[in-house]
Amino acid sequence: MKKMYSKCVFGISLVMMFCFVNVSAQLDLPRGSQMAKVSQRVGISDISIKYSRPSVNDREVWGKLVPYGMNNLGFGTAKESPWRAGANENTVIKFEDDVKIEGKALPAGKYGLHMIINEGDKATVVFSKNSNAWGSYFYDPNEDALKVDVNMMDTSHTEQLTFTFEDVTANSTTATLSWGKKKIPFKIEVDVSNVVLADIREKLQDSPGFNRQTWEQAANYSLNNGGDLDEALGWINSTISGMFFSQKNFNNLSTKSQILAKQGKAGEASAIMDEAMEYATVFQIHGYGRQLIGQGQKEKAMEVFKMNAKKNKGQWPVDFGLARANSAMGNYKTALKHLKIAATRAPDQPNKDAIAGYLEKLKNGEDIN
Repeated sequence: MKKMYSKCVFGISLVMMFCFVNVSAQLDLPRGSQMAKVSQRVGISDISIKYSRPSVNDREVWGKLVPYGMNNLGFGTAKESPWRAGANENTVIKFEDDVKIEGKALPAGKYGLHMIINEGDKATVVFSKNSNAWGSYFYDPNEDALKVDVNMMDTSHTEQLTFTFEDVTANSTTATLSWGKKKIPFKIEVDVSNVVLADIREKLQDSPGFNRQTWEQAANYSLNNGGDLDEALGWINSTISGMFFSQKNFNNLSTKSQILAKQGKAGEASAIMDEAMEYATVFQIHGYGRQLIGQGQKEKAMEVFKMNAKKNKGQWPVDFGLARANSAMGNYKTALKHLKIAATRAPDQPNKDAIAGYLEKLKNGEDIN
């Protein structure tokens, strides 16, 4: 009986011990290498890196603390492992959409981010499909999604390992790991136009698609960002003569005109633009006239500015436009006369200041366009 009791007590104690260990393992305690997360949007695509930040602490980092090449870490299933590009758990990089890393394609997703540091300031950045492992102890080269070779660069001392996004453009950014006196950059590119157009197609099928302005914006974006012109024409036509909207305005008609012009249908484009003028405000007509001057169509611009004068008599942009048209044609005296009238009618100081500058140019015989 004693023996059985002892066994029971031992069993209960063992269970209690495991329960205690299990509870202890769940505690959220401070770490020496603090967790961090950095993110960057490119176009409408978010990129993020989650990592832990070890400190240098007067140690020699490259080639020592972070050994060169692949290494046996003495734990886990990997015979050879790269560096975890941080501390503690796997450093994780996440892409919302497909990207290119240093020119090489990588699908959207979440990846374990590792690095192989080599002598001569060379490094290989590894994107592993396994993003849940602890460190690099369970690294498997068969799970590699992509490997790219990059150059390490000298930099000022960075005590705590830091990831940043630098050189952000409309279509790309450079993710950079900095630690000690070195940094490791790798360029990330996003096909923003295709990402946005795919998002537009999806949204047009949902609640945003029941708004006329959404279709106008979609067509305009496609027109100006290399989209399918037939698709864009279909979108804009839906706002002009579609089942739900059928509302002509300057924006949708002028967008249609630009699409037709880009398709090489100059006659149709011109006719649609003439119709758009019926719906245009004084500023929209003025803007179209300036666009024509920029395209070298000075005579057509003069017609548009004269029409604006007839339609919106007495408003200050009218004479400003006639000044621009006459200036474009070299008629500086007539341009000066109209610009002086515009100066007396301009409603606020910024416009008056701009006109004052143009007056000086015309007096000096210079074109104001």
